[in-house]
Amino acid sequence: MDRQNRREFLQNTAAAAAGLMASGQGQAAQANRAATGMRLGLIIGAQKDPDAAIAKVHELGLPTCQASTEDFSPELADRLKAALEKYGVEATAINTSGPGPNIYDFYQGPLTIGVVPPKTRRARIDHLKRASDFAKLCGVGAVHTHFGFIPENPNELLYTEAVAACREVASHIKGNDQMVLYETGQETPITLLRLIEDVELDNQGINLDTANLVLYGKANPVDALEVIGTRVRGMHAKDGRYPTDPRKLGEEVPIGQGDVDFPKLFRRLKALKYTGPVTIEREISGPQQIEDIRRSITYLKKLIA
Repeated sequence: MDRQNRREFLQNTAAAAAGLMASGQGQAAQANRAATGMRLGLIIGAQKDPDAAIAKVHELGLPTCQASTEDFSPELADRLKAALEKYGVEATAINTSGPGPNIYDFYQGPLTIGVVPPKTRRARIDHLKRASDFAKLCGVGAVHTHFGFIPENPNELLYTEAVAACREVASHIKGNDQMVLYETGQETPITLLRLIEDVELDNQGINLDTANLVLYGKANPVDALEVIGTRVRGMHAKDGRYPTDPRKLGEEVPIGQGDVDFPKLFRRLKALKYTGPVTIEREISGPQQIEDIRRSITYLKKLIA
């Protein structure tokens, strides 16, 4: 989806949850802070009203979230941190994309996403550095983004430039004692592993988006764990179908209705001793989004247990 639609999706994730009720707020907050192992969460837009956004995460009974924002002001940091403490929700990462267009498709995507395109690279690098400084103010230990369509051929100049750009970003984030998380999907798993190893910093991890690997036709997420499994530090629980039109991404669908084998995926994650967040992402809006999220929570809880 394009950047505007993605922003609307994140805002709607918070707005559509209005009216959900939960009891025992103090007990839930204490339990969330004490939780260990895999823990469910939701990706939310925190820029407009962080208190309302985090309240909805809490009302859904979820202990974690990934908070998305393009605003890195100290004022927003204070409000987000206060909301996280108020509701006992853990923000596992700050999610951001940077200035300029981000068009999520096969043709415009390589020209617009992440730090690969030369035209927006400098602005994106600086933006991610500011995101890291913002995350530090909020007490969040990771910064997450799409770094772009990493070239498959390591001999290309564009690949060498992408490595240098990622190293600059990861180095700044390391200076803030944080992890940088690369989201899967726009390159094959082995290409992403190559990039991480060529950057040569120890604060790099992978955010495994289970659907993106399918939607971009790059890999089966279960098999991908054989290549990148030990690097996974975050996860987007999402489902989809492989593309059949070479000009369009595959279709995102509710969890359990696509080509991701979630039972097999979770068995493999457990074998890898993954104990990080499992962050639900559903890229639609309105009442159906919340219904799908509710069903996903029930389904994923069984797999985690």
